Amino acid sequence: MADMDIVVSGSHGLIGSALLPALDAAGHRPIRLVRGPAGDGEVSWDPRAGSIDAAALEGVGAVVHLAGAGIGDHRWTEAYKAEILDSRTRSTALLAGALARLERPPAVLLSGSAIGWYGDRGDAELDESAAIGSGFLAEVCAAWEAATEPAEAAGIRTAHLRTGIVLSAAGGALKKQLPLFKLGLGGRFGTGRQWQSWIAIEDEVGAIVHLLTTDVRGPVNLTAPNPVTAAEFARTLGSVLHRPAKLPVPTIGPKLLLGGELADALLLSGQRVVPRVLLASGYRFARPELAGALAALLPHR
Repeated sequence: MADMDIVVSGSHGLIGSALLPALDAAGHRPIRLVRGPAGDGEVSWDPRAGSIDAAALEGVGAVVHLAGAGIGDHRWTEAYKAEILDSRTRSTALLAGALARLERPPAVLLSGSAIGWYGDRGDAELDESAAIGSGFLAEVCAAWEAATEPAEAAGIRTAHLRTGIVLSAAGGALKKQLPLFKLGLGGRFGTGRQWQSWIAIEDEVGAIVHLLTTDVRGPVNLTAPNPVTAAEFARTLGSVLHRPAKLPVPTIGPKLLLGGELADALLLSGQRVVPRVLLASGYRFARPELAGALAALLPHR
């Protein structure tokens, strides 16, 4: 399945913007799924209106679906929580339904999900066989994954990308933490005992490219094989930056800034996730250890 036309939604996001050049480098032809009129190398859709240019999808080799409202972009009001859920389920159902009705459907759909599926599970090691957890993010992930059902029923190989904390200097959690850590004011959140299952952006896109040509279907954890506690993450980031990282962040701070539910979900709880399916499929991590990943991401620290 080399040299494919591959449609990508969410192509301007943190992962999508890194994925497109990786697909190009692998010899594929990425096509952006965009809102509004489509230009060269683009296909138009409008998930809110329920419209998509299905004819332009005929004969593509694969689809990578990454679109969705940012989990940590705003405080979790009831309205924004509804947007988080709706932006994922509505777009996924629209896309999966359109793909299922094609005369020449793609061979594979890689659809976004997250390790929020597992909820807050303490020290338990979690692979793809682990049961769903509890909480808002678990509910979102369950509905998100279920929305691909039309594509699966049509025989399209479908994998759910349960992604962890993506480390990139260009955005996401790491970019937000860097200013304080560079000043020597960084430290662990809360107790520091909560697990953080991370993945370097290099491996996030590498794993996606890899999964296009495997036989993997169903859930697949996109996390590095060595999760760390929040305390270890803070120590390692401080060490890479040659700065102290000994100032713990009291729980009251994130809760006041982000709201209690969002702070608990993103910063003060966690999951110890391992990528069993990805490793079994033959993927080899470029950055399996946190210190090496951070050093590669922050070469001019």
